[in-house]
Amino acid sequence: MVATSNESLMENVDARTKLAGSNKMEILLFSLGTKEVFGINVFKVREVSQTPKVTKAPNMPFGVEGVISLRGNIIPVISLSKFIGAGQIGDKLADTMIVTEFSKHTQAFLVHDVDRIIRVDWDRVRAPESMLAGNQGMITALTELPDGKLVSILDVEQILSTVTGEKIVPEVPKAHMDADTFMFFVDDSAIARKEIVSVLEKIGVKYFQANNGKEAWDKLQGIANRTAQDGEPLSKTLKLILVDAEMPEMDGYVLTKYIKSDVRFKGIPVVMHSSLSSNASRAMGTSVGVDAYVAKFDPLVLADTLTPLLTG
Repeated sequence: MVATSNESLMENVDARTKLAGSNKMEILLFSLGTKEVFGINVFKVREVSQTPKVTKAPNMPFGVEGVISLRGNIIPVISLSKFIGAGQIGDKLADTMIVTEFSKHTQAFLVHDVDRIIRVDWDRVRAPESMLAGNQGMITALTELPDGKLVSILDVEQILSTVTGEKIVPEVPKAHMDADTFMFFVDDSAIARKEIVSVLEKIGVKYFQANNGKEAWDKLQGIANRTAQDGEPLSKTLKLILVDAEMPEMDGYVLTKYIKSDVRFKGIPVVMHSSLSSNASRAMGTSVGVDAYVAKFDPLVLADTLTPLLTG
């Protein structure tokens, strides 16, 4: 049973946009028929409902149970249980589905039960230890409830990539940058980092990277301190910073605010690269000063956005 109606569960979206720069996120909690508690960022969720009749089709990718028609659109129905190894009982599908929209895709995730939405500080969200990540790398972060229970935040980008297949990066023009210049990017998703690197290598730009916002800020400060000792402006060598929006410990909005408020980074564009592609998410990026916003993951659009900023 869905614990709360869809209307009350997903209301106050406008209020949630004000979380930008507060280093907070809201997570929809759900279960997959096990004792473990799972979560997904509310900004990826369009609605929660009972599972309608699912039409099965031949040759579906792993984890895809079939398709449904939702307001005139045909979308895949994906069993999250299969990706975390919980399986399902016989041929019976889960009663509840979470309809999500991210990375320019809409899909329904089957879950056992939906609980509630909680608000957490990003600095209380941690990347899982390698030995705990498990589930084929499908868990991207962990946080703790007041009662001590752990919440596993699923890497739904990785799950979607497994279903749809990895993007093939086309040939793109080289950036023709000076040998001593580079860019910096940060993303907590392993699949996203792999995709970004594939584009940067096609462009021909040197890069440094980090796995979360706090690590990125620490590394960026180190780069800025070393450059200051050489007496050169940082913008002479560091040409661009690419940030994800959702990251453990410090999100991309707070990271951008830190960068934009530090005079050492003056003149260095910040591009937000996020699976959250709604107008509200773009407005959140604009509110903290990003110079461009790119929805994941279109390699050509990413390359076309980065190249003129890198060479300008």
